[in-house]
Amino acid sequence: MTDHSGSCLCGTVKFEINGDFDSFYLCHCQHCQKDTGSAHAANLFSQSARLTWLSGAESVKTFTLPGTRHSKSFCALCGSALPNAQPAGLLVVPAGCLDTGIPVPPTAHIFCSRQAAWSAESGEVPRFEGLPA
Repeated sequence: MTDHSGSCLCGTVKFEINGDFDSFYLCHCQHCQKDTGSAHAANLFSQSARLTWLSGAESVKTFTLPGTRHSKSFCALCGSALPNAQPAGLLVVPAGCLDTGIPVPPTAHIFCSRQAAWSAESGEVPRFEGLPA
């Protein structure tokens, strides 16, 4: 039984995850800002879930920032973030790559001292359902 499934933006890489997530962190560290190009990363973590690549495994590339534990996997064709099986059995899954719903709310914001100033001030910004006219 598949608990979660996901894919990259171009559809080349497809995967399934069997098992539960232990936590869901919104990380504001500078590494996560750089590798997402956004205010924070949204990653699910599991020590027990198992990842199976269904297609496109040859297109999955992994980059580890030298001198750190910061690592990310991505599709070599479209650049989409993908699950990353790290040492010691930790599975890190970018929330946005899942095609199924996320079963848990975020556990916490982490590395908030590194939060981008423009992100912290975004509560007053107008909101639109789509692209504004």
